[in-house]
Amino acid sequence: MAQKTRIGLGLAALGRPDYINIRSHTDIDKSVDAFKTNTLKILDEAHKLGLRDFDVAPSYGLGEQFLLEWNKTRDHKDIRLSTKFGYTYVANWEIGFKGKHEIKEHSLAKLNEQWEVSRAFLPRLNIYQIHSATLDSGVLTNTAVLSRLHELKEKHNVKIGITSSGTAQEKIIQEAQKIAFDGVGLFDSYQVTFNIFEQSTSTILKELIAKEKTVIIKEALANGRVLSNTNFKNYEVAYDYLEALSKKYDVGIDAIAIRFIMDDLEPTIVLSGASHIDHLKQNLKALDFGLNGDEIVQLKSFAISAQDYWNERSTLKWY
Repeated sequence: MAQKTRIGLGLAALGRPDYINIRSHTDIDKSVDAFKTNTLKILDEAHKLGLRDFDVAPSYGLGEQFLLEWNKTRDHKDIRLSTKFGYTYVANWEIGFKGKHEIKEHSLAKLNEQWEVSRAFLPRLNIYQIHSATLDSGVLTNTAVLSRLHELKEKHNVKIGITSSGTAQEKIIQEAQKIAFDGVGLFDSYQVTFNIFEQSTSTILKELIAKEKTVIIKEALANGRVLSNTNFKNYEVAYDYLEALSKKYDVGIDAIAIRFIMDDLEPTIVLSGASHIDHLKQNLKALDFGLNGDEIVQLKSFAISAQDYWNERSTLKWY
């Protein structure tokens, strides 16, 4: 089956001991050594399974450090790496950290500070992104930051991108598309939260894809909420239908959720957030089948309002 969409691996859950997720296992070894060993093992297996796109950020705990070591020691010539600037990890590997695990700062000083680390990914660095660009942070009107990103783009031949979250994703993308240097748009890549429940950016993402922009989908499993869970009674009808599709295609619900994005949206990349090899292999089963038109329409009907989705997400715990 010819694939328009690639599956990549995001390291959000691999580089830090606590993350927003609905985990089915909580008895994992959370030491730095255990996480490093697991991350390198998963990166090796991912490459063996055909994945070539790997996404990280400075705020993913030690994720950048792990990926940098893997990149240096394996020296694969066929991989595409992406990272970001704008968030700093401050939990210092403290299990059950009570405060904010990451702090946002979209300043020129933070960009330059984090670039000094991230530049070590060159020449495998494919995309450099503003992490969770928002309208209120002012980053999309900060001439110094935007000019510096343009400079990095020209000097190092990297794509410049944004990642987005929250209820204003569509507006953020609209504003980002207006930013240009010498008549050429600054942003080549858009990493967006999109899944069965959060489809508010569907129209604008299809427009970006038609313009041949790189579109990367994150949180395809809605931080685990697409998986049947008695805590989310509001999704019972969706859970029943997902279970029926899971049985029909003999794959996990995770693969159904990823395949929905591939068939409905046809983005450049959908990121797997797997933190175990078995989960990664299950995610990759999305490549082995296709949903029909009626099934896509039914899955689209489970979308909720962006406001409700992000309000619900804000209640999820880090553990």
